[in-house]
Amino acid sequence: MPKMKNKASAKKRFSFTATGKVRANQANKQHGMIKRTNKQIRNQRGTTILDKPDAKLIKRFMPNR
Repeated sequence: MPKMKNKASAKKRFSFTATGKVRANQANKQHGMIKRTNKQIRNQRGTTILDKPDAKLIKRFMPNR
């Protein structure tokens, strides 16, 4: 059997919490921040926890986490 490998792109973008949830960077923060409201900018600081359907997909990409 060949080795099971992680997707390199997923390794770079996602991490796991101690309880196994998937942590990701906030979306829509790369450019064009002048158009965004201050409330949106404030609420998108840091990282976020993915919902279950999205997390399930990422866990399939990273079997050796």
